[in-house]
Amino acid sequence: MKSDTLIIGYGNADRQDDGAGWHILKTLAEHVGYEIPHDPGEFIEIESSTVDLLFILQIYPELAETISHYKRVCFVDAHTADIPDAISWIELTPEYEKSPLTHHMSPKTVLSISATIYGHVPEAVLVSVRGYSFQFHRELSPQTAALTKVATEKIWGWINH
Repeated sequence: MKSDTLIIGYGNADRQDDGAGWHILKTLAEHVGYEIPHDPGEFIEIESSTVDLLFILQIYPELAETISHYKRVCFVDAHTADIPDAISWIELTPEYEKSPLTHHMSPKTVLSISATIYGHVPEAVLVSVRGYSFQFHRELSPQTAALTKVATEKIWGWINH
């Protein structure tokens, strides 16, 4: 059974703290009784009556069609010291954002595409966790691991609100 809430984790799980979204989705999957692969970075797509989960490497335009079917969407990623809060929680509105990188798209831009093409914008938030180390490892740094636990519980509360 499909939920009305989608959590999208994204990032490179092979680059240590950039995989925070994958680790958060793994814990959320366990909350709803699913076991996901133990290999960080594998594609995850889980539909449940409580919450649907999707892990991807990066945001892409076709995601607009996916999110158009949901009432609520939460994007989960890691961030660097450019954002002052260790855990950032931002309510999103559709807005086209230009990027100098051809392979980068923001959650706001994919919301804008959803609004334009599908006529629907779900309630959306972006939760990002401070990353401290982006080496070629699959384990989170101790600081980011602690933050992902807190962020996961905040997201779980949002899911059940």
